[in-house]
Amino acid sequence: MPVHKYAPYEPIGLESRTWPSRQLTEAPLWCSVDLRDGNQALIDPMDVHRKRKMFDLLVSIGFKEIEVGYPAASQDEYDFVRHLIETDAIPDDVIIQVLTSIRSEALERSVAAVRGARRAIVQYIIPTSTAQRRVVFRASREEMLAKSLEGARQAVHLQETTPETELFLSFVPESFTQTEPDFALEVCNAVQEYCAPRTDRTLRIALPATVEAYPPHEFADRIEYMSRELAYRDRTILALHPHNDRGSAVAATELALLAGADRVEGCLFGNGERTGNVCVPTLAMNLFSQGIDPMLDLHDLDGIRRVVESCNQIPVSARHPWVGEFVYTSFAGTHQDAIAKGLKAREGEDSGAFWDVPYLPVDPRDIGRSYQALIRINTQSGKGGIAHLLRSAQGMTLPRRLQIDFAHVMQKFCEQQGGEVGADKLWQIFMDRYVTPGTTPWGEDRADVPGLPLDLDKLSGDWPEWARRLLVALSVPVTVQDVVVNKMEGRSDYAAFCEVDDGAQALWGVGIHKDETEAVLGAVRAVARRARLETARAQGAVTPTGGK
Repeated sequence: MPVHKYAPYEPIGLESRTWPSRQLTEAPLWCSVDLRDGNQALIDPMDVHRKRKMFDLLVSIGFKEIEVGYPAASQDEYDFVRHLIETDAIPDDVIIQVLTSIRSEALERSVAAVRGARRAIVQYIIPTSTAQRRVVFRASREEMLAKSLEGARQAVHLQETTPETELFLSFVPESFTQTEPDFALEVCNAVQEYCAPRTDRTLRIALPATVEAYPPHEFADRIEYMSRELAYRDRTILALHPHNDRGSAVAATELALLAGADRVEGCLFGNGERTGNVCVPTLAMNLFSQGIDPMLDLHDLDGIRRVVESCNQIPVSARHPWVGEFVYTSFAGTHQDAIAKGLKAREGEDSGAFWDVPYLPVDPRDIGRSYQALIRINTQSGKGGIAHLLRSAQGMTLPRRLQIDFAHVMQKFCEQQGGEVGADKLWQIFMDRYVTPGTTPWGEDRADVPGLPLDLDKLSGDWPEWARRLLVALSVPVTVQDVVVNKMEGRSDYAAFCEVDDGAQALWGVGIHKDETEAVLGAVRAVARRARLETARAQGAVTPTGGK
């Protein structure tokens, strides 16, 4: 690798940093940039219908600041901002934001776009990095400072001409992460010193990680430096706009909030230019999992994901934190067993007890997931997970030895068939193996097992003794080990489990019926059929091709 081409970042060397000893206790002010930064990164940008669908979603989630476009960039962008204003689609407690360059005509166009809104933010940007100054503007630091002040003067003038709209101005030194810290501070303070005496409104500075250029701790140091030294800090909302080029946008954002930032701009599920903007739901769920109100309504996270996928026409990864298809799912047997035991233990706890279930940082029900999807079966799965899935999906609690037996059956099936087994298929395999063995073809030749006569008069005593007498009457040479009966959860049925030993192995039969006696008879019938099937297999009358 040509490592000689790349220079390491220069640490700011902040002394007496305070952020490492702090802890987040409240959510920041959130601003969605899905309709601007997210939209401009799409192969097929959103049309008006998809934009409106996204806007309505953002409002329903609880965003109070929403960037709705770059109206100076195109007529479509301008028209959508006007659509929101003229259809009165913006709730009273929501502030729209538009982005613009610092050029005079772009500022004028942007302010014109938001006229008539109750409240709006015009966020004006100028690139300040060394590379942009050298390559794009061919300008010195002094010249870029002068351009920034000229933009601020124009922005303040336009603010004064919109009395019908409470207009806030937000200055952005674009590519902050690639700008010398002292120059970023000099430019921001010059703008602050000009704007502050000319308005009584809240000042705003946004510091974007336009390109993520160093580790999260360095970003936090630079944010704390800016927060400490920024003029009129007590009147200023200090915002972050992190991108994910190094894959650490979430961590960088959390540390920067500790370092003093007040506001976060990001997208739903990390959409945005290149590797995307910081994922706001991930940040919000991180807070939620620590008992902090995220100030966003994420109770139907899957529903939010579906709308986002429809609008962006990009799927959300199955492994995306908090919302991906698999993030509350375990395939590994040890994990499944721990989850099943944790959930079972939780049933007996006080409802006010803190959530503490292995491998599940939050209760999936809090974001709209059911427990049924927690455990999915493949070759790595174990008895605990399989038993949990049968209990959660069918209300059936298996005896421990049957859990072990069925786990072996499923291991063999998954090895032969490959892939994953869903809850419905798992139940079908269980039924074929233990409830109706030999009566339906399932991966093997059909066994010729005769029907079993049942004489209820011969039943007397406890369930194991009843099972023993009936099996003797049916001439099935097995030893009864146990018969267990329990009520199925959420159903009116009983489940009976009959375990026998045929001299070579343990065999199981299961009966399900609304009547307890009929359930036991069904279990005896099933285990007798299983015993005869195994005898036929041993004699070569049945050719096994599956795990049944």
